[in-house]
Amino acid sequence: MLSELSETRYWIYLLLLPSLVLILLVIAYPTLYGMAISFREMRLTRPGLANWVGFKHYVAMVQDPVFWIALKNTAIWVTAAVVLELALGLIAATALNRNLPGSKIYAVLILLPYFLPNVVAGHMWALMLDPRLGVLNDILMRMGLLDGYKAWFADPNTALAATIFVEAWHGFPFFALLLLAGLKGIPEDLYKAASVDGAGFLSQFRLITVPMLKSVIAAAVVLRVISLVNSPDLLLILTGGGPGDATQVLSLYAFQTAYKDFNFGYASALSVVMFVILMVFAYAYIRLSKITQE
Repeated sequence: MLSELSETRYWIYLLLLPSLVLILLVIAYPTLYGMAISFREMRLTRPGLANWVGFKHYVAMVQDPVFWIALKNTAIWVTAAVVLELALGLIAATALNRNLPGSKIYAVLILLPYFLPNVVAGHMWALMLDPRLGVLNDILMRMGLLDGYKAWFADPNTALAATIFVEAWHGFPFFALLLLAGLKGIPEDLYKAASVDGAGFLSQFRLITVPMLKSVIAAAVVLRVISLVNSPDLLLILTGGGPGDATQVLSLYAFQTAYKDFNFGYASALSVVMFVILMVFAYAYIRLSKITQE
């Protein structure tokens, strides 16, 4: 009986069954349960109330002005951070790939920001940009770029830009590491052949480097976007979503709704919207980058 089963395709499914059960328990069940909470009224301040309310939270979300501000800020925060990190990471990876003297030391220094926990990086930059004690304010004043000490995180006009700068500094080594690995996989013969044909550095970069890194860039961008959308820790440390709602993003709004207002039903609805946005983005980005057609 066992030998007959091993000769059929059902044996494959039997071997995959433990992994499938594990995935259902660890991933599928918590995800579906979180989605189910979004259709209930669940507040820790009123533990006896857990009624089914249908799409009440989603209707309230459409009428919530903070949600729309957070959605706009999320788009700005993620787009600007990813563009800056990708550009800085590509520059750093290209420089490290040239194997210049001391490149190993430079590699460690470039990767150092990514090794720092978000809490440490956030508090460090909060002190460096402090309006009274911040060293960067002092440097900018001595250079004549500022007339006085500036509260970067307390000004609605600069708070989001300052947090994006900190996030780009902290996250660009992620791109540098992945892109450097991709550059190591490009055959050197391609560059030599292009050089013989008269192609300069910029032409080689445009015609060889970027196309060969397309799949790495696509994977890195998708992973980084997911991380940025789901990680409000730097914003929580630096601004707490303020001043006002100038730096409020969806993940931070969901976190504060759940753990400050104890409204887990509405927070779950916000999380479901984030989940759908990320799924649509990942599908659209991969389709537009044409990775699946290669």
